[in-house]
Amino acid sequence: MSPHALVSSELKSLREELSASQKERAAASGPAVAREASVPEPPAQTREENELLERVHEFADEIKTLFDEAEQSVSAHPTQSVVGALLVGILIGRLLGRR
Repeated sequence: MSPHALVSSELKSLREELSASQKERAAASGPAVAREASVPEPPAQTREENELLERVHEFADEIKTLFDEAEQSVSAHPTQSVVGALLVGILIGRLLGRR
């Protein structure tokens, strides 16, 4: 599985979990509101939840853009990408080998 597909599936999973959590909160608060008629109904989503959801969407968009740009760069310069990855691997191997 490519890194782009892996990140996309992980972000989709996080969105689904967030949605399920919001539905559970709405379902849990429904009976409590029915029992206490004097308590005003809470908003569907709090401001913090909206901000968090917005940031998750922005983060997902940024990651998608990063992978798209990386894919275009590697496609345009495959030899340089392989050589760069090889050098980074050698550097990491040397740094970890000195323990």
